[in-house]
Amino acid sequence: MAKKILSFLCVVSLILPGCTEQNKKKILFDGKDVTNWLTEGPVTVSDSVVRMDGVGKMTLENGMFTDFELLLTAKTMDNGKGEVRFHTDENGNGGYAVALNNDLDHQQWWTKTGSLLSVRNLTKSIVKNNEWFNLRIRVEGKKIEVAVNDELLVDYIEPAQPYRTPENRSQILSGGTFCLQSTEGIVEVKFIEVTPLKIEKTVIDSQLVQAIDESSDEIIKLHQANFPVLDYHVHLKEDLTLELARSQSRKYGINYALAPNCGIGFPIQNDAQVLEYFNGMKGQPFVQAMQGEGREWPATFSKEVRDLFDYVFTDAMTFTDRKGNRTRLWMPDEVFIDDEQKYMDLIVENIVKVMDEPMDVYVNPNFLPDAMNDRYDLFWTDERQNKVIEAMVRTHKVLEINHRYKIPNKSFIQKAKAAGLKFTFGTNNSNSDFGKMEYCIQMMKECGITAQDMYKPAMTE
Repeated sequence: MAKKILSFLCVVSLILPGCTEQNKKKILFDGKDVTNWLTEGPVTVSDSVVRMDGVGKMTLENGMFTDFELLLTAKTMDNGKGEVRFHTDENGNGGYAVALNNDLDHQQWWTKTGSLLSVRNLTKSIVKNNEWFNLRIRVEGKKIEVAVNDELLVDYIEPAQPYRTPENRSQILSGGTFCLQSTEGIVEVKFIEVTPLKIEKTVIDSQLVQAIDESSDEIIKLHQANFPVLDYHVHLKEDLTLELARSQSRKYGINYALAPNCGIGFPIQNDAQVLEYFNGMKGQPFVQAMQGEGREWPATFSKEVRDLFDYVFTDAMTFTDRKGNRTRLWMPDEVFIDDEQKYMDLIVENIVKVMDEPMDVYVNPNFLPDAMNDRYDLFWTDERQNKVIEAMVRTHKVLEINHRYKIPNKSFIQKAKAAGLKFTFGTNNSNSDFGKMEYCIQMMKECGITAQDMYKPAMTE
């Protein structure tokens, strides 16, 4: 009877996932030593922790993994930065890399912890320097997942023909070993574990159907060019929920800055509501922005509360006209035009005044009402453009390139770039279907905007 039971268990072990040798967990570092790792540079083990200081590197010897789940516990210190690489060669070269970077002051602010570098760069780190965090990298067929503290940040499917620049040509799923390295400061690791996985071909076939065609995808091209991929102007409204925003951001590879509308008559109307909003956003993988609404917003919210956001933006679409009428330019029944040229001068005058408000980014720039918008270039003369740009330079404001309204025009963007202004890309969505910043990317190409021209948010913790 005992032999029959043993035989039955052996059969079960061959059938059930997780019971085979293929799925057996393997401890790669348990705090004792790194005898199974090839080390280079300053790599030391002390107090059950392996430390890489400066430029240190450790590559797993005799490792060959294709599909797997890798778990590790790490910490960055002294603004340390590094990478976890997989599918590398025996020297730790090639393959994909996942970033370890919690440095808020780092100039390359768009490659934070959890980034699948050059494929899905992340602008927001959900963990902090000098704190332990858990990193999970799962490769399953053509899918790569990266999670930090159980928050899924990357959900990427490699297509049959991935777009890669020549310098990134090794970023292809294949097989290989693991490599951990520090590139600056100190990176510490106290636990590494891997579980090999076995994936059926039917799973891969299903994944490829879901993959984005990267031959025509401008977003992967931005990542490959090391350009920050951030939509700076997204609202949770209509059907765009917090969960859908997370899912959609991962799917498209576009980071989102979420901005509540703050002002009298809007969802957030006082300091207490701002604090309540922030309590609900703790741990979320989004840059946090504030949209100031109306002209009363600077007096409605305290500086201390405004400074909680990574940046603040407003537009000049709300003002009081010369007859005392409250005007919202996007509402035709609130626009009263007697003389179009004089009304245009009023619009410019109001924009210049708005630049003295305590905001960082001027959005929906140079918007015109429906009655005048069909002659946008006619009304926005060089003289009027120069007045606005001079005011922006004087007050150190940032210019949004807006996808929803396709503004400002190319001429204004070129003048702004020549004047040294920084830029943001924003969709200003009305629901969950708001595209992939197509107009912004078009203007980026036509006006020669580089990564250095893009605005770096304050990135508060």
